[in-house]
Amino acid sequence: MKISAKIIVFNEEDNIAGACETVEWADEIVIVDSYSTDGTVEVARGFTDKIFFNEFINFKLQHEFADSKTSNDWVLWIDADERVTPELRDSILALRDRDPEDLPNGFLIGRKPWYMGRWIRHSGWYPDRVMRFYRKSASRWGDHIVHESVKIEGRPETLGGELLHFTRRNLREHHDVIAKYSGLAAAFRYEKGARAGWGDFVFKPPAAFVESYFFKLGFLDGLQGLLIAYFRSYSVFLRSAFIWEKQRADEGSDEEGRE
Repeated sequence: MKISAKIIVFNEEDNIAGACETVEWADEIVIVDSYSTDGTVEVARGFTDKIFFNEFINFKLQHEFADSKTSNDWVLWIDADERVTPELRDSILALRDRDPEDLPNGFLIGRKPWYMGRWIRHSGWYPDRVMRFYRKSASRWGDHIVHESVKIEGRPETLGGELLHFTRRNLREHHDVIAKYSGLAAAFRYEKGARAGWGDFVFKPPAAFVESYFFKLGFLDGLQGLLIAYFRSYSVFLRSAFIWEKQRADEGSDEEGRE
């Protein structure tokens, strides 16, 4: 089993070294950069010469490009703000002792997020099991351009160990990420036929807060859990607002066309 570690980056000068250090055991490290303007690439060159550049359009296309640049069939995908624990590394390397024919085509990995000085263990953020180790020849990327995920043939297994996710270094970054992702999600949903009305603004944001803070036990995560719930509510509101903006613009275009 030859393993390619894949990292997609943009302006991750502060994170990239830490991510690369935790996957140095892989057979290769492949980095795809969407033309960073900081020192990301210079730092990354200290760990690998397999650095490729590709303009970012959406996450699905970026992952497909990155997979095409890996030399091996088994791909471990991590983000620059994630770290592979020793337990996870050992779980992956132990797979080399198993019969290749008995291996599934993909493995789920749990992520433990660090947010505003605290490990988050509830709020819908943990446990967050995601498909991050997969056989490239038996996988494909779904059509979601936000919260992208790889689809495999057959059922996955879950690996021991975790990815440590050092997410949202401050509240401004959290806000900016929500604005970016809400816009992408709105564009995707609008193309699929979604429309926004009064109910989307009045009922859905409060419902998202209640789900995160109460049903997902966010109150057990302290003040950080409260912040997560409020940001979750805001993201739902913002997504609906972007959808409404798009439909309003299209309706205006239709009216101009009829004139």
